[in-house]
Amino acid sequence: MTSAPAKYAHYLADFQSLVQGPGAGAPNWLQDLRDTGWSRFNETGFPTARRGNERWKYTNVGPIARTDFGFASGPTSANGSKALAPSYKIERSSAFDLVFIDGRYSPDLSSPTAASNGITAASLASIASDSSFDLEGQVGHYATPDDDGFVALNTAFLYDGAYIHVADGHSEKVFVRLSYITTDGADLKITHPRTMIVAGQNTDITVVESYTGPKDSVYFTNAVTEISVGAGAHIDHYRLLLEGEKAFHVGTNRVKQEWDSSFNSASFTLGTALARNDLEVLFDGPGGFCSLNGLYLTADNQHIDNLISIDHAQPHCTSRLNYKGILDGRSRAVFGGTVTVRRDAQHSDAEQTDKNLILSKLAEADGKPSLLIYADDVKCSHGATAGHIDADTLFYLRSRGLDLDTASRMLVHAFASEIIDKVRPEPLREYLDVLFGAAIPNKSLPVARAT
Repeated sequence: MTSAPAKYAHYLADFQSLVQGPGAGAPNWLQDLRDTGWSRFNETGFPTARRGNERWKYTNVGPIARTDFGFASGPTSANGSKALAPSYKIERSSAFDLVFIDGRYSPDLSSPTAASNGITAASLASIASDSSFDLEGQVGHYATPDDDGFVALNTAFLYDGAYIHVADGHSEKVFVRLSYITTDGADLKITHPRTMIVAGQNTDITVVESYTGPKDSVYFTNAVTEISVGAGAHIDHYRLLLEGEKAFHVGTNRVKQEWDSSFNSASFTLGTALARNDLEVLFDGPGGFCSLNGLYLTADNQHIDNLISIDHAQPHCTSRLNYKGILDGRSRAVFGGTVTVRRDAQHSDAEQTDKNLILSKLAEADGKPSLLIYADDVKCSHGATAGHIDADTLFYLRSRGLDLDTASRMLVHAFASEIIDKVRPEPLREYLDVLFGAAIPNKSLPVARAT
């Protein structure tokens, strides 16, 4: 008989409700995967022990573990929910929208496609039993329940999410917008979005994955995304974390790249009480390229943790990692970046940087970039900085007639623009520019004095 410690009894009850209710018709492989996920979570629980746990050393997930979040057991009305999604528009013939409300697919708000001209953009729940999609050979192979308790719990509750697949050789660029929306309500909700993206050989895909919710509600999003980049394929992946100010978000992303593939990622974070962005990229073939970028703006007591790992397992691969943070109030940002170059991965080229602009004397940034190099013919560098607005630059702008607040905001906006300008779809780039511009605090900011 399935059991659980008393502190996880409510998760067990929800798990049993899922497998006996809406998830009862799942194929055997999916139910086995759920059972494995639950067994692993039941064994490990949440990673609340921080001593000796380097991956969670600077982030306390106790508030998540202590709260009885409940799994939404039924469909939620979509009325008014679309207003919570990002408002940019992409006008393109091969553009598709998949919208999920409280973890469930909303057909009324979506424009899916299933195996149309080599493109599949559909709800996982709707195609799980269709063997022609080979979900069994893909889902759970990159992000496994052994990763940690959050991935295990997501796997246990694997029911719905997005599946995107573009067949080998599809020449037209494909654009997919995924909107995971949590609605307001009296209950403390938890959702477990699962996203699977498969780019066939020599394909080109852009995916925008956004997470939004009500401003003043306490809820928890436990998301997992798996990405397979085929030989010669190209993926642009944008992750918009725009949750409410009292929300918790843990996002796990696992990427595998084949030979001569390209993966560009940009993560943007505003809001949330506690957010975790765990991203791992594996070069599984030579000649690959990845560019991982991030921008986050924190305020009040917010906490953002970016844990980024790049594994150069094959030779002749290039990686670029560039994250930037803007910190205000008593907020805290944690960055852990690890680049591993294996013994046979000769001619690897890797750069990683983490830069933080501190707008308050009470904010804190902790950076730990690292390189693990086991090959001898490589080109690698790393660095992390944190500081206030430069006094000389501020003086230069004020000498041109700008007041102090305007000059300060201009410098903060310029700091953020380096990441925003990397966004390729113009409507999305303009949307993010306005969004982050409006979030920059309008006040006197600390200045780094010249010595």
